[in-house]
Amino acid sequence: MSSNNIKLKYDSGNILSKDVHSIGIIALGSHRENHGAALPIDTDSKIAANVALNVATKTGATFLGIFYGATEYDYIKHGHHLKKDELVNKQIIPQLINIKKQLNIKSVIIVNGHGGNNLIIEDIDKISKKTELKIIFNNSIIESEGPHACTGELSMGAVLGITDMTSLKEHENFIKHPEVGMVGLKEARDNEPIINKEALTIEKEGFEVNMILGQDMLENAQKEIINEVKKLL
Repeated sequence: MSSNNIKLKYDSGNILSKDVHSIGIIALGSHRENHGAALPIDTDSKIAANVALNVATKTGATFLGIFYGATEYDYIKHGHHLKKDELVNKQIIPQLINIKKQLNIKSVIIVNGHGGNNLIIEDIDKISKKTELKIIFNNSIIESEGPHACTGELSMGAVLGITDMTSLKEHENFIKHPEVGMVGLKEARDNEPIINKEALTIEKEGFEVNMILGQDMLENAQKEIINEVKKLL
């Protein structure tokens, strides 16, 4: 018998609704950028993917994995990234078109874990039109994590087991690791007052690892996205 004749049981399992399968959850991070001595180069992707998978698990929405590329502002140089148009036109749109075709998805929540990806916000309507999908760009991780590779990311990373606690002292070496808090990235600080303000704070006060904070940040991001799923239903 052809698999096309199989009637799928969309109402099975612990899910919010049989219609939740038409909602896709996909992570968008950055696989190759520096995060100091205590965090891996794909920290943003690992955090975003963890949140996305947990939301899919708790709601029944379809987990779509992660986009393999990321973009970044020209004045922030601490990793390997695509130009915005290349990310949108050669990765995001083709991947979503294939997802829609294969899984009959109607809407997609993009869970963003990398600040540079905010560049694609202006292209969300274009992405939606090209893919014929309702696109939600969720920035709950970015909105709470604070300066790059500092307390927020270190704490979430500690909960996930990707923070090397033995390297925290080395992490404070802003000369060797200028991306931590963007302290040593002069071009970024000159171009963005918020980055400079955060860098000044890190220079003065440093950072810490707080497991309770990290757990709260991960759970709050999940709760916000779960609410997005419920609204789509």
